[in-house]
Amino acid sequence: MFENLTSKLDKAFHILKGHGRITEVNVADTLKEVRRALLDADVNYKIAKDFTKRVKEKALGQNVLTALKPGQVLVKIVHDELAELMGGQAAGLNLSGKPTVILIAGLQGSGKTTFSAKLANWLKNKKHKKPLLVAGDVYRPAAIEQLKVLGRQIGVEVYAEEDNKNPVEIARKAIEYAGKNGFDTVIVDTAGRLAVDEEMMNEIENIKKAVNPQETLFVVDAMTGQDAVNTAKVFNERLDFDGVVMTKLDGDARGGAALSIKAVVNKPIKFIGTGEKIQDLDVFHPDRMADRILGMGDIVSLVEKAQEQFDAQEAAKLRKKIAKNEFGFDDFLKQIRQIKKMGNIKDLVGMIPGMNKIKDLDIDDDAFKEIEAIILSMTPDERRHPKIINSSRKKRIARGSGTSVQEVNQLLKQFEQMSKMMKMMQKGGGKNLMRMMGGRGLPGIN
Repeated sequence: MFENLTSKLDKAFHILKGHGRITEVNVADTLKEVRRALLDADVNYKIAKDFTKRVKEKALGQNVLTALKPGQVLVKIVHDELAELMGGQAAGLNLSGKPTVILIAGLQGSGKTTFSAKLANWLKNKKHKKPLLVAGDVYRPAAIEQLKVLGRQIGVEVYAEEDNKNPVEIARKAIEYAGKNGFDTVIVDTAGRLAVDEEMMNEIENIKKAVNPQETLFVVDAMTGQDAVNTAKVFNERLDFDGVVMTKLDGDARGGAALSIKAVVNKPIKFIGTGEKIQDLDVFHPDRMADRILGMGDIVSLVEKAQEQFDAQEAAKLRKKIAKNEFGFDDFLKQIRQIKKMGNIKDLVGMIPGMNKIKDLDIDDDAFKEIEAIILSMTPDERRHPKIINSSRKKRIARGSGTSVQEVNQLLKQFEQMSKMMKMMQKGGGKNLMRMMGGRGLPGIN
């Protein structure tokens, strides 16, 4: 996400880096390129113009021209303004109701039903809630069945009335059912509608009046750019929703909707969809997103995702195996599968500072497929004791995994290096690791 914008902003700041002395003229040139980058990202012209005007005022007000590192000062100002443009800080959900009612609204095809299930899964696992999903889309063929399938996947009950075509009545009855059966949260999925469809807009208004939700969330497809922003404005005028959910943000290399929507409707982005998997839902943190847009990565989110998959007992077992030199390919396979559970691989790599600047970095979710195939083609003995893998075994493993002997050799070599590194870190931390690397440290780090 935001790939094009990140690249263009990086080029804009190079204008400053290329000068020995910073002047008002080259600051203005940089901000001109920043504005152009925002416009190319499909940000509304007025928003882009106001943004660069604010940055310029703050830059000159903070004496950027006389600062020791003026380029860094300007990047910091742009970072803070980007975060502010997107809402400043993360906006939480109001979960005060008994039960809490969350109404989901949006256009056809925006991903409301999938988001409803993702939200139920998030509430269940992160907030320890007992959610009830309500199938309120009575028009789209198979909408009820889709929600039921997703509900089964995440272990969340779905309230549905197949023969009832009145979504207001369905929502009311679902809330009554939730109260009687110990559900503390009710998520009402509704039919997708067009902003120009007066009848459907009246219906969603009637549902809101009937259920009096603590939260009304407007779901929008990030890939529709300024259309998404304009539609949000129309819906907000009718519904006065509490927050925005941006789906398919992982497929949006421009990011204009995410940058513009808060300024237009004055409502926060609360969640973003970052992939197709049920767990690919993140709370939206404007400051962290500003970090990523400026190529600073997002280590906090990366650590949070890792901690979600962290198992203290497994980690203790792993440490013992490393200490005894018993770390094998079965353990390696477990680690790979834990990484895959963290989410979209390319998205995770993008959270590492500086990775966006590596050209032709193309990592997809199949990145570990060959490695897994090679490991699964080994016998249990070979996985436990890689040293017994001789040339004939390598040929058999290559045939079984659909790879070459060269690729098997490469994996064995990488595994051996990794095992040594882990052993060194286990024994003496960073000092031993540095010694093993010849005392040189990592490239580019003093």
